[in-house]
Amino acid sequence: MLEQDQRGLMEDQNNGRQDQMSGSENAEQSLMNSGNSNRSNRGFAAMSAEKQKQIASEGGRAAHRQGVAHEWNAEEARKAGRKGGQIVSQNREHMSEIGRRGGQSSGGRRKNQRNESNEGE
Repeated sequence: MLEQDQRGLMEDQNNGRQDQMSGSENAEQSLMNSGNSNRSNRGFAAMSAEKQKQIASEGGRAAHRQGVAHEWNAEEARKAGRKGGQIVSQNREHMSEIGRRGGQSSGGRRKNQRNESNEGE
């Protein structure tokens, strides 16, 4: 009985929100809500990120102990690194930010070195 009351309340709230949405937003919201209007995070999904990380780490260690974990060789690692670098470098905004930081860092070092050499004279 209580569950039905809660479900009815949720439907009333959703209907109120849907009245305020445009047609396309309404359809999008319906797709997102279909089939999962009464779900909540359970198990792994409900845990904190730290707890998830801890459990996943334990799983990795167990796999290594059992000898079933994948161990990377140098060629595989090189290939994965190259692939990741290619993907990251496609984001021009990200790459320009990296370059800007590097320029500021090296420029600051040069400036400090010049100041130190001038103080010694």
